[in-house]
Amino acid sequence: MTKLDRLHFTGNDEADALLVDEPLALLVGFVLDQQVSVPVAFNGPLKLKQRLGKLDAREIASMDPAKLDAVFRKKPAVHRFPSNMAKRTQDMCAVLVEDYGGDAARVWADAETGQELAERIGALPGFGEMKVNSLVAVLAKRLEVCPPGIDDVMPKHPTMGDIDSAEALKQYQAKKRAMKAEKRAKATS
Repeated sequence: MTKLDRLHFTGNDEADALLVDEPLALLVGFVLDQQVSVPVAFNGPLKLKQRLGKLDAREIASMDPAKLDAVFRKKPAVHRFPSNMAKRTQDMCAVLVEDYGGDAARVWADAETGQELAERIGALPGFGEMKVNSLVAVLAKRLEVCPPGIDDVMPKHPTMGDIDSAEALKQYQAKKRAMKAEKRAKATS
């Protein structure tokens, strides 16, 4: 089977390819996927790589927090909430260094079961249930990470794992907006 050359999360070929080529980019994108659109979140890793010269969990974890904050704030900002996301990214990188020797891919490569994969992702700072489900789906459906029992932890609803084209991204975003609008409407009634 041909190796996937990109995830269709941004509409930017370089940013989309980075998400497949560098596991840390994928994890950083998921950390940033909060209160911004999917394309904004997943363009963030490319901005960081361009500003830092490379994506390296050890370097990010050990950076002076004020310097990393400045990197996130540089115009155009990496995220709508640059200081908060700089801290979350740094916290996640510290866990990657401590638990995985700085190698982001080991989060999934060393998982022996689907349950262990979900638990490893859920233990990362900034990863709640929705992000765990979505990343598990992306890993299984797009990147062929399928340890035994993966079906037991696969979400049964549409996720980013279903995005296989620019059109699918648009459909996903429209469904997500509709779902949020529905939640808001229920909350106000």
